[in-house]
Amino acid sequence: MSKMTETLSILEPFPGIFAYYDGRVEGKRLHAEGPNWLDDGAYSLGVASYAVVDGDEALVYDTHISLAHAAVIRTHIEGLGVRTIRVVLSHWHKDHIAGTAAFADCEIIALTLTAQKLQENRAKIEAANPPIAPLIMPTRLFDEKLELFVGQRRVELHHFAIHSADGNVIWLPQEKLLLAGDTLEDTVTYIAEPQQIGAHIGELRRLREWPIDKILPSHGDKARIIEGGYGPALIDANRGYLERLVAAVAHGETVIPPLKDFTAADIGSGAILYFQPYETVHQSNIAAITAAMR
Repeated sequence: MSKMTETLSILEPFPGIFAYYDGRVEGKRLHAEGPNWLDDGAYSLGVASYAVVDGDEALVYDTHISLAHAAVIRTHIEGLGVRTIRVVLSHWHKDHIAGTAAFADCEIIALTLTAQKLQENRAKIEAANPPIAPLIMPTRLFDEKLELFVGQRRVELHHFAIHSADGNVIWLPQEKLLLAGDTLEDTVTYIAEPQQIGAHIGELRRLREWPIDKILPSHGDKARIIEGGYGPALIDANRGYLERLVAAVAHGETVIPPLKDFTAADIGSGAILYFQPYETVHQSNIAAITAAMR
């Protein structure tokens, strides 16, 4: 492994389901001491990409936060005997598409909305700090649902407009396992589209109707992921947080409690785990909702 990936862990929470987890390492930064999307938006909060493997086929869910991370993913699955790799993008944000160039010779599947967002923001993405250049664009697009087989495993891709309008989850119906991307997050969701909160809440209600047993999010606790992920109460916790935050701002509350207190019931139940750096996310969310409701 390179220095960039020295804290990357390869986990197997379920047979043939691999999580490539990095981050939440106190005092460590990968790219730079100054502000940058990799350290501040992903590594500090912990980030995982996933792979579904069966026989000589693999489906890689997101290409992680750097080319070096993506290269480790590819090396690992090829070491398992995989010869056919397809990539699925959960949405267009940088910490999920940074390693696309490592899979330039593979089919890259995404929502049409994701391809549009990537094309609209391509120049900014390739000039970001750190840059993602070249950005490899998706080669296969769909709109609402796409069914695939990875070896003998049935896999479904579904559009959920949560966190980002182009949210794309992976559903393994036989295992009742959801790979959630950024549609769900622990400790709380990062509000990227405050004007669409009502739609996101509605979509979380729709997701809760599914017969989900376990959830593997992109941003969560490493120990919880290796133990098999989160229960469906994570959906309730994420939705409840958004509903309470919107209500507090709408009622004109000028002092909203810190995250630890604001989510105390869900932390107490074990639905989510408190991670102190999410206090900064909470403050960002408050500002975003306040600005959107003016």
